[in-house]
Amino acid sequence: MNNHSGRRQVAGLPHWDRCAVMGVVNVTPDSFSDGGRWFDTTTAVKHGLDLVAQGADLVDVGGESTRPGATRVDEAEELKRVIPVVRGLAAEGVTVSVDTMRASVAEQSLTAGAALVNDVSGGLADPAMVPVVAAAGAPFVVMHWRGFLEGGNIEGVYADVVTEVAGELRARVEAVLEGGIAADRVIVDPGLGFSKGADHDLALLARLDRVLALGHPVLVAASRKRFLGRVLAGPDGAA
Repeated sequence: MNNHSGRRQVAGLPHWDRCAVMGVVNVTPDSFSDGGRWFDTTTAVKHGLDLVAQGADLVDVGGESTRPGATRVDEAEELKRVIPVVRGLAAEGVTVSVDTMRASVAEQSLTAGAALVNDVSGGLADPAMVPVVAAAGAPFVVMHWRGFLEGGNIEGVYADVVTEVAGELRARVEAVLEGGIAADRVIVDPGLGFSKGADHDLALLARLDRVLALGHPVLVAASRKRFLGRVLAGPDGAA
């Protein structure tokens, strides 16, 4: 997570004088990179603590896969997966982010000790999300998102991906601010891999200055994304 020089820190999070590193714990059977590896609470909490020991500044806990083709889980199942892990990590002093599109999961996670809500829909999937986060005074990640369909993300078509993503993010941030979330608690995310192909992702990485120009710290979630394989693959296709 990049807090560009001269920009404010995120209220409600620790002070970092460098790019903060976010570790990820997917408490799911079907996430694209590690689905099923950390599916029980004990293993998931241990993995989160291992990530911190390896240098992660905060740990993002999610109970619903957002990979292309994933099927949404119901609210009860997501809560069952996420809350014990959030509570376990927070009890160990870990700064925890909850990755969810549901206001109810965000609210209960904040009560369980989460410090940050990371919503890949930027509050669009659940109209109650922004009011819940605003009432809690929690930091909020606004990701660029063009919708979610059962079976995959909505196809992204762009004339100028950098200009369009920056513009759509700006509009979404304005809506979030109008909804009551404080400006110093907003983080923006260009949404690499969400309704974007490899060329789109690479263009956004090359012009992150346009995202930083929105005036908020930026979260870049590039780890293990498919476009990296295209860049790093050898002649035989192996990364």
